[in-house]
Amino acid sequence: MAMHTGSTDAATRLPGGEEPPDTATANANATGDRHRLTALQGLAALSLDAMASVAYGPESIVLVLAAAGAYGMGFTLPVTVAIAVLLAVLVASYRQVIAAFPDGGGSYAVAKRHLGRRTSLVAAASLILDYVLNVAVSVTAGVAALTSAFPELYGERVWLCLGVLALVTAVNLRGVVDSAKAFLAPTAVFVGSILAMVAVGLFRDGPVSTASAAGHASALGEGTTTVGALLLLKAFAAGCSALTGVEAVANAVPSFRAPAARRAQRTEVALGALLGVMLIGLSVLIGRFHLQPVAGVTVLAQLADASFGHGLAFYVVQFATMVLLALAANTSFGGLPVLMSLLARDNHLPHLFSLKADRQVHRHGVLALAAVSAALLVLSGGDTNTLVPLFAIGVFVGFTICQVGMVRHWSGERPARWRGKAVLGGFGAVLTGVAAVVVTATKFTEGAWIVVLALPLLVLGFEKIQRTYARIGERLELGRIPQPPTRSRSLVVVPVSGLSKLTCRALTAARSMGDEVLAVTVTHPAPEDRRSAEALRRDWELWNPGVELVEVTSQTRALGRPVSAYVRELTAAHPDSQVTVLIPETEPARLWQRLLQNQRGSVVARAVRRDTDAVICRLRFRIGEATAAASGSA
Repeated sequence: MAMHTGSTDAATRLPGGEEPPDTATANANATGDRHRLTALQGLAALSLDAMASVAYGPESIVLVLAAAGAYGMGFTLPVTVAIAVLLAVLVASYRQVIAAFPDGGGSYAVAKRHLGRRTSLVAAASLILDYVLNVAVSVTAGVAALTSAFPELYGERVWLCLGVLALVTAVNLRGVVDSAKAFLAPTAVFVGSILAMVAVGLFRDGPVSTASAAGHASALGEGTTTVGALLLLKAFAAGCSALTGVEAVANAVPSFRAPAARRAQRTEVALGALLGVMLIGLSVLIGRFHLQPVAGVTVLAQLADASFGHGLAFYVVQFATMVLLALAANTSFGGLPVLMSLLARDNHLPHLFSLKADRQVHRHGVLALAAVSAALLVLSGGDTNTLVPLFAIGVFVGFTICQVGMVRHWSGERPARWRGKAVLGGFGAVLTGVAAVVVTATKFTEGAWIVVLALPLLVLGFEKIQRTYARIGERLELGRIPQPPTRSRSLVVVPVSGLSKLTCRALTAARSMGDEVLAVTVTHPAPEDRRSAEALRRDWELWNPGVELVEVTSQTRALGRPVSAYVRELTAAHPDSQVTVLIPETEPARLWQRLLQNQRGSVVARAVRRDTDAVICRLRFRIGEATAAASGSA
């Protein structure tokens, strides 16, 4: 069993142990850099989740405060400012995370170094849940916006969700740069329309349009004139859903061009600035226009209506919001595969997740994320409300762990002004920790219990995989200098069923491999089978290849078990010999012709692998168009 240890040193050496020339390395780096992100591309590829959150973050605040009536709505701006302060704390903290952990991983990397392995696995599990749920929530929200405009598509929403997911997955399989280029225009249109809406709304003096809300029932509470601390805390926690995606840049630092850390920091600051301006601007407009939450119309739609009127600009905002919500899943495709590669490198996930394709794509991570997200979309029926209660809890847990880890980081490193940085991180940890507790408590019965259960199960899964790799590594003595190789006697067993050119090639290869070669054929007691066995024995003696033909009798029509039983007996009789089973097979010229094969080779290989420790060698004989050979094994 070949083990992938995550080391690339051997792969970068030339034959003879020489290092590749500097020019070749530079060319390879330049080629790889073309498939990495600039700061602007990073903003498009990794910020869609955060940008799209302005479509539901302010609305989440309004819906909570509406329970306190018009008086409660007056606290929309203070709550939003508090969230913006937390956003600034998180951006400042994640800038330091990027500088301290340029290999990516975000809260997982921070916790692994400063808080221990178990805490780092909790952070990783929370991020994985958040990324997967972000894909499902974003896609369903985007499709919900589409079906709101075209109600006749509502019955096809699951297929529409799967179609959007397939599109985003296909773009990401081409590389992170291609995904950034594809989503740069929708991101620019959305951000531009929101900023234009804020600017126009702030300076508008004319009458406010209410066409979008006409005929819809108000969700505003009546008769309430006091706002308690619990309600404000609940509104703050609900509005913090707008902060999801802030961590994605720190998780995917290796996806940026050199200098990767500096570009990632610029992207993080730009993301925080744009998100903060949009959140506060929308909050100011909510107060200025005295908007009320109404059933069936989003707050963002009401704001666009109030700022632009019910014209072309209104529909541009709605369409841009719909597209960006659907494409916000791209943030997960940019961050999660990198995180999974780090977990695989640390033996907490299968090593295949650390492999990269030609375009710097962690293909297996992308496909795994798509598969799990597709399952969630089908199980939820494409309903956003089914998934939203599960969303954002994971990211708050990750935020909190990251902040606490950075406090430990500053306390240990003690650079200039470390106390201020530690206080800032501690303040952020308190805020995000409170938000995580409040959201979990308020949404527990609505589905949050699934996340509470899934977190420890994921951590247990990580530890199980790590222990399995540790046991395999112990048996393979990885990290130790092995004993000098020795030559042992070699026995090669070749299963045959008739004489052909394939049989000749198989015995030729076997005699070059082993000290002793045995041909094995399985016979059955049925009369027609006995006649076939006698014919093979007679032909074998006439051919006289210099290899003994051993007949193994089976009372049933089984093929694999009799061969594996013989190999097991042979291994026991020759404990000091290396037993190899060489299985000759044909490989047709056309793919469809494989359906004509009898699959005897696969049956024998599975049985020998399952029941013995013998080495299995499958000899492929390619059949060209002009080759007159039967399709099937010997």
